[in-house]
Amino acid sequence: MKVSTSIFCIGELLIDFFCTDVDIDLVEGHHFEKQAGGAPANVCATVVKLGGNALFCGKVGNDPFGEFLINTLAETKVDTSMIVRDTQHPTTLAFVSLKADGERDFTFNRGADAYLQEVDIDKAKLKKCSILHFGSATALLQNPFQETYLNTMKSEKDIGKFISFDPNFRKDLWVGRVQVFVDLAKEGIALADFVKVSEEELEVISGKKDVLKGAKVFHDLGAKIVAVTLGKEGTFISNGQRFEIVPSIAVKSIDSTGAGDAFVGATLYQLAKEVDIKSASEDFNQLKQIISFSNKVGALVCTKVGAISALPSVADVENIEEISVT
Repeated sequence: MKVSTSIFCIGELLIDFFCTDVDIDLVEGHHFEKQAGGAPANVCATVVKLGGNALFCGKVGNDPFGEFLINTLAETKVDTSMIVRDTQHPTTLAFVSLKADGERDFTFNRGADAYLQEVDIDKAKLKKCSILHFGSATALLQNPFQETYLNTMKSEKDIGKFISFDPNFRKDLWVGRVQVFVDLAKEGIALADFVKVSEEELEVISGKKDVLKGAKVFHDLGAKIVAVTLGKEGTFISNGQRFEIVPSIAVKSIDSTGAGDAFVGATLYQLAKEVDIKSASEDFNQLKQIISFSNKVGALVCTKVGAISALPSVADVENIEEISVT
């Protein structure tokens, strides 16, 4: 009988302020829309929307923005009991505007998420989770969170937990420090049972343009399963012995925000239902079925605006009809 284990996600929970003024930079922008942000939070929300159990661990400010973020996750039924309210630092904020040429103007006001420490993690609750996802875009930037993040990954790997890792490279956050990111990302890849990256991230970290060669670098570091998302082409999946591109579905994309996080959440949701998670992940035919489902979840997210609000249910995925790209 299949069971469902809890999935632990650690990382940033922040406010994204999107400038709604058309083709304008942040200097001239006047109108902003507030949305809940943070890749690990999106993964948690996906797991729960599909019917699984997910627990989010992170730190927000003891302010209205922090309250909004906790409420947003709680409304989706994500376990928020490991979100810490920081009385010394405000909630992390990001401001983004888009130009007509697709370039974005971005500024980042880092706050409470940077200060998560190991003492903030409830080890009793962590012990009950068999899958741990490390997909934070900000975790590796600086201590104390960097140390908390990597130490947690190492200690839980040592006791046999299934480790999922998404390096989540954001070039705006690593200007002048890309090699630092690469070195830290390789530490995470070496510990991971499942690694998800985009084509850009694969090239940045591995130094290889060729997907197969890049995946081999990851496997040589220690990664068991490597998934490279290829947009409308689908997902390249490799277990070090076999590899294949699992096709996606054709949709009319409106907003791709959160699609990669939804893909990860859908993959972990399916693995969490297995009695033997690692055996299931090592069965390549079963793995392809899992990735096919996850591709559909990611594609459906692209058809609506908003990372969390666009999340589909299992019924939505099962009843999907392909929407022709126009």
